[in-house]
Amino acid sequence: MMRFISAFLTALLISAPAMAAPAGHGVDGSQLSLAWILPFVGILLSIAIFPLAAPHVWHHHFGKIALFWAAAFAVPFALTYGFELALYEIVHIILVDYVPFIILLFALFTVAGGILVAGNLHGSPATNTVILAIGTVLASLIGTTGASMVLIRPLLRANDDRRYQAHTVVFFIFLVSNIGGSLTPLGDPPLFLGFLRGVDFFWTTQHLSMETGFLALILLPVFFLIDTYFYRKEENLPRPSDPTPDSRLRLLGLQNLPLLLVIIGAILMSAYWQPGVTFNVYGTEVALQNIARDVILILAALASLWITSTELREQNGFNWEPIKEVAKLFVGIFICIIPALAILKAGSTGALAPLVALVTNEAGQPRDEMYFWMTGLLSGVLDNAPTYLVFFNLAGGDPQVLMYTLTSTLQAISGGAVFMGALTYIGNAPNFMVRSIAENRGVKMPSFFGYMAWSGAILIPSFALLTWVFFL
Repeated sequence: MMRFISAFLTALLISAPAMAAPAGHGVDGSQLSLAWILPFVGILLSIAIFPLAAPHVWHHHFGKIALFWAAAFAVPFALTYGFELALYEIVHIILVDYVPFIILLFALFTVAGGILVAGNLHGSPATNTVILAIGTVLASLIGTTGASMVLIRPLLRANDDRRYQAHTVVFFIFLVSNIGGSLTPLGDPPLFLGFLRGVDFFWTTQHLSMETGFLALILLPVFFLIDTYFYRKEENLPRPSDPTPDSRLRLLGLQNLPLLLVIIGAILMSAYWQPGVTFNVYGTEVALQNIARDVILILAALASLWITSTELREQNGFNWEPIKEVAKLFVGIFICIIPALAILKAGSTGALAPLVALVTNEAGQPRDEMYFWMTGLLSGVLDNAPTYLVFFNLAGGDPQVLMYTLTSTLQAISGGAVFMGALTYIGNAPNFMVRSIAENRGVKMPSFFGYMAWSGAILIPSFALLTWVFFL
């Protein structure tokens, strides 16, 4: 069965260049019922339940499970709406969303994995809080993925002699892997997509700084108090042996720092260099500057592998499992998300019209608080980049109007997409990577729903307070 599924999806993709593009541009979301979202719900539930109920099966077969759910959408869709339309939809989301997404993550993961913060600090509440604060700032400079990969291992080493570590990783995901990436388009994919559509590079720096600082000033003290509680609780318990005794900190792999600048430069180049050359791949326009960007990112990653010793990466605990897990799971997520995005794009004529109606008042004006929560909650369970685009377009899609007339609405959309990616493990790709790295280092991380219990208890009240202060 799995061979048939794999062969079907492969046939869809490899036949793309040889077939004419469909007459339309994507499925009409108003024609789709909510039943088409069932495969997407299925893959989310699989991610939530299998690691807890059948960890051995999940560890060895998560790629096949993701492929099954992708086919559960693709096969019926092709039979119902035709092979050509199914092929167009899959090719489009793979080329426009998945490929750039995974290449950027691969480049940041590889290059950041060659930078080693050697030595070790004592994982006290104060030390851990400082590491989280530094990571929150760094996330907007080198991306949430880059900051997560550079700092998660030092954080784990600092706390590897403590009995209670999971809460530290949970707050790391909150702040470093998500909220900290809100100040520049380099920080998080949704903001990068907005930048490509005309939002000024420093717009988020100017208009989300207060919101980001507000959340940081809430979450960092809360973390310090929680970590202090667990730290004192451990005082009366036998401490595990410390596999990495405290030692002076050193930064190794500095030759990778210029490669991070190359990655940043490639991203900026793809926005500012507009040669007007595009290639049509089965109805999807692929711009030359985006191809050049992705090639440069791949070359930067390969250069990092070439100039960084294997010994340094081994010291850093570097392995390919986190990026492999993200790559396999998110290709399934991106394919299964196709009908959900189409229904949302249909707006008031789609099956999710009641949700769309929530973001405007009776006068037709945007309700910023609802844009924040709708964008955010959907970003927590969908990929936050395409979710951002859906609500960006729902608010008019004109960057000049959104930046200068509907400023608070764009703030709400941007903040919701970035901040609430922290609500679940699948809200943002670094969440998965950090969890995988922590588990590989022996940290017993919360389950999918266990993590949501943490995010619900800590983040939801914080976001509610943020809404009251900034969006009402």
